Amino acid sequence: MIRGYRPVARGTEFSLLLIPSLLAVIGLILIVLAPRNVVDWTWGEIWVSIAFSIVVLGISALFSLRGFQGDQLLLPITAMLSVIGLLMIQRLSPDLTRLGPDYAGLARNQMIYLAGGMGVLWIIGMLAGPLRIMRLLRDYKYLWMMLTILLQVSTFFIGQEVGEAKLWIRVGPVSIQPSEVVKVTLIVFLASYLDEKRDLIGSSWRLGRISLPPLPYLAPMGAIWVFALGVLVLLNDLGSALLLFGLFVIMLYVATGRLLYVSVALLSFLAACYVAWKFVDRIDIRVQNWIDPWAKDPYYTGYQQIQSDYALSAGGILGTGFGHGRPALIPQVHSDFIFSAIGEELGLLGTLAILALYLLLVVRGFIIALRARDGFVQLLAMGLSSIFAIQTLIIVGGVTRLIPLTGITLPFISFGGSSLMVNFVVIGLLLYLSSLPKRI
Repeated sequence: MIRGYRPVARGTEFSLLLIPSLLAVIGLILIVLAPRNVVDWTWGEIWVSIAFSIVVLGISALFSLRGFQGDQLLLPITAMLSVIGLLMIQRLSPDLTRLGPDYAGLARNQMIYLAGGMGVLWIIGMLAGPLRIMRLLRDYKYLWMMLTILLQVSTFFIGQEVGEAKLWIRVGPVSIQPSEVVKVTLIVFLASYLDEKRDLIGSSWRLGRISLPPLPYLAPMGAIWVFALGVLVLLNDLGSALLLFGLFVIMLYVATGRLLYVSVALLSFLAACYVAWKFVDRIDIRVQNWIDPWAKDPYYTGYQQIQSDYALSAGGILGTGFGHGRPALIPQVHSDFIFSAIGEELGLLGTLAILALYLLLVVRGFIIALRARDGFVQLLAMGLSSIFAIQTLIIVGGVTRLIPLTGITLPFISFGGSSLMVNFVVIGLLLYLSSLPKRI
C-alpha cells in the first residue's frame, strides 16, 4: 500500500490488459517463427514483448495501489494499439535494416519510446492532482499561446528539412517534432479561452440590420490559429496544418454551437485548398497521386501510393499473416504507410479492428467530456479526444486514397518518438480528467 492512499480494485482494466499482453508475446513469437522452417525460439528473442507486458500490467497495479479513480478502458485500448504498432515495427525492422543502416535499432527505439510514454502517462495520473495541473492549464492560457508561437517560430529558423519539409529540431542526439507538441498547447489555449469567453463568443452584435459575430473576442483565437497554420504551411507540414484546422473548428463549434462558424471555416478552407493546389507544386503532386498515381511518374512521385495500393489489395480479407507480406517495398512504411502494412498482413478484418479501437478511444474521451461538471474540463477532454479522431481520419484517408495523402503519423502505431510521447501525454491527461468530479 502507498502511504496516504487507499487501494481500489481496477479489475476491469487489469483483466482487459491481459489481452494486449498475450498478443504481444504470441504475436512476436509468430514474427520470429515466420521465416523459419522449425518451431524454435528463445525467450531472449521475445524480451521486448515480455517487457511491454510487465510495464502495462505494472502501471495498472500502481494505479490500484494509488487509489486512482480514473477511466478503466483508456489504458487497455491504448495498450492494444501500442502493441500492434510495436509488433509491426518488430516485423518490419529486419527487412528495413537490409535496405540501409539508418533503420538499425528501429524496434529497440520503439520500445524505448513506448516505455517512456507509459512512464509519462503514469506520472500524470499519479501527480496531476497534487501538482494542481488543472490550475496550470486553465489559468495560464496566454503562456500556452506564447509557447505555441515560440515552437512554430523556432522550427522555421532552426528546423531541419526532411523530405522537403522543416519538421524537426535536433537537440544533441534527440530530434523533436514541435508540431506534435503544438497540437496539445493549442487545445489547452482554446479550451481555456473559449470557456472564459463562451457566452460572448456565442452572442452577436448588430450593425444596422446585419447580425455579426463578436469579432473582438474571436480575434485573439483567430490570430493564433492563423499564425500557427501559416507557419506550418511555410514549413511544408501540410498534415499538421490540416490537423490544427480541424481541431480549431471542432473546439469553436463545441463551445458555441453555431454552424455559421463551421460553414465559414469550411468555405475558407476549400478556397485555400484550391489556391494551394494551383500554386504549390508539392500539393499538386499529392492531388495527382490521389486521382491517379500512375499518370505522371509511377516510378518516383507516385511510387509510394502505388505500392500501398498493391499491399492493401494483396491483404484481402484475412491478410497474408505476420511476416508473410512484402510491406518493405513501400518507402516510409514504418511511419506514413504503416496502415498499408497492417492491411497487407492482417487484412481487411485487421484494419477494421484497428479503426474500431480508435473509435472506442475517441468515444471514451467524449464520454469523459459529457460527464464533466466543469466547462473547461469538457472542452479540454473534447479537444484532446478529437486529436486522435482527426489524425486517424487524415492518415487512413490518405493511405486508402479517400483524400490526398498528407504526412502525419497513425497514433500509437507509427514509428516516432515525439508522436508517441505526446500521445501518451494526451491519454494521461484524459485519465486525470476522468478522475475529476462527474455530472452523472
